[in-house]
Amino acid sequence: MLSSELADLAGVTVRTLRHYHQIGLLPEPPRSAGGYRHYDVGHLVRLLRITRMAALGIPLSALPGVLDDPAAAEELLDELDRRAAADIERLTARRADIAALRSSGAPPDLPPELSAWRSAPGEGTPADMARFEHEQLVLAGHLLGTDGPAGFTALFGDGLAAPAPLTARFYALGPDTGDDEITALVDDLAAYLGPVTARLAGLPPLGTRVTALMEELNEQTLRPVQHRVLRLVRQRLAEVDEG
Repeated sequence: MLSSELADLAGVTVRTLRHYHQIGLLPEPPRSAGGYRHYDVGHLVRLLRITRMAALGIPLSALPGVLDDPAAAEELLDELDRRAAADIERLTARRADIAALRSSGAPPDLPPELSAWRSAPGEGTPADMARFEHEQLVLAGHLLGTDGPAGFTALFGDGLAAPAPLTARFYALGPDTGDDEITALVDDLAAYLGPVTARLAGLPPLGTRVTALMEELNEQTLRPVQHRVLRLVRQRLAEVDEG
């Protein structure tokens, strides 16, 4: 039979046949006077064995030994089974993540456990602040990850997020915001963040790289008046610590 017939019977391509010849998996038959390869049923049987074992995940580099000594496959099958179990575990976790995203309505680029930190739809969050909030959570989720500082992720889900009205007031700050409103917001933010800061004080530091990247995002996104409010809040908290 010709190469096209052999490939068709085995469910592979002629290009695959050539590759198997090149790496020595499938013996190459002599060519006819017209330059064509002519295969027999022995080639077909070997090719079927190759495709079957390759479909199981056995690397092509390991196939020569297994083809010549089927008993050598036992240890290899154990390794394939371990890999398959790991794949199943990974895919099961992925399905759980997908289910969590669907139930929470969170976008797929945001870790589900951080989706609760987003402002709820309909809260009137300005578009630029909604984008900032989203990017901040994406960055935090990546930088901290599952191996972040001990207890930090648990604290995320334990009432650490600022109340929605307080967040909305901060997001609404603009060039026309009066000094009285700024002072009131600084007072309220400092009162809220004082206990939060105390809770975080016992955790390992986030590291200079994480802090620098979060600060860079703030610098690029927040408005001047928002930077001013944050600076005043930090000063207020520092004064409390010193007192």
